[in-house]
Amino acid sequence: MSSTVESARRRIGMLVPSSNTVLEPVTAALLAGLPGVTAHSSRFRVTEIALDAAALAQFDDSEILRAAELLAHAKVDVIAWNGTSASWLGFDRDRRLVERIEAATGIRATTCILSLLDILGRLGATTQALVSPYTEDVQARIIATYAAAGFACPVERHLGIRDNFAFGTVPQATIAAMIGECLAAKPDAITVLCTNMDGAALAPQLEPAGGPIVLDSVSVTLWGCLMAMGLRPDSLAGWGRIFTDPRLQPG
Repeated sequence: MSSTVESARRRIGMLVPSSNTVLEPVTAALLAGLPGVTAHSSRFRVTEIALDAAALAQFDDSEILRAAELLAHAKVDVIAWNGTSASWLGFDRDRRLVERIEAATGIRATTCILSLLDILGRLGATTQALVSPYTEDVQARIIATYAAAGFACPVERHLGIRDNFAFGTVPQATIAAMIGECLAAKPDAITVLCTNMDGAALAPQLEPAGGPIVLDSVSVTLWGCLMAMGLRPDSLAGWGRIFTDPRLQPG
């Protein structure tokens, strides 16, 4: 009996910035509707988001790979980098990271940003509003990165914060107001671009019928993990159109 239960259990491995306090509890809440699937995390040092050399060095692949190898000990089915750094470092950083994780662990890998690009492509999106806690220069770099990939940013809101821990203390009311200010521009999508902002529960509240889809970064990462595992995202009802849109299902 116990072996049968064990074989049915599925495990998701999450690579987590060390000062992030949002993504683990939010992911657990999301997975409460999917019995038998659990999330497990491994951390590496990230304390600030900026464009100076010290801040950028936090995302050196060697540190992330060490954390990924520890997740492999838990025999997870997929390993996800649950962070948004490729938005300012370049998407190829995440593509190379996925290759290195898979080579080092033999486990399929994905990332928040590669999953976001997959979603935007499936939706046929060409415009994306960006909501983030980041500083002005980081936000500008992010906008340019997505624009170069064909996703224009007609409207954005950012908070000018550098400290990563502080991102997790931003009230949901503030995030909701930022999303609301982006609705009038009618982008194809509004993305809460930070896995340490508590925006996942806001999507079903703020998505207007026939209007922009609201994509929270934590939800995006989990969507990517479920797709990589061959599980249907629409098993998670009540968390916004990211999980229920027919275009965002396997096959």
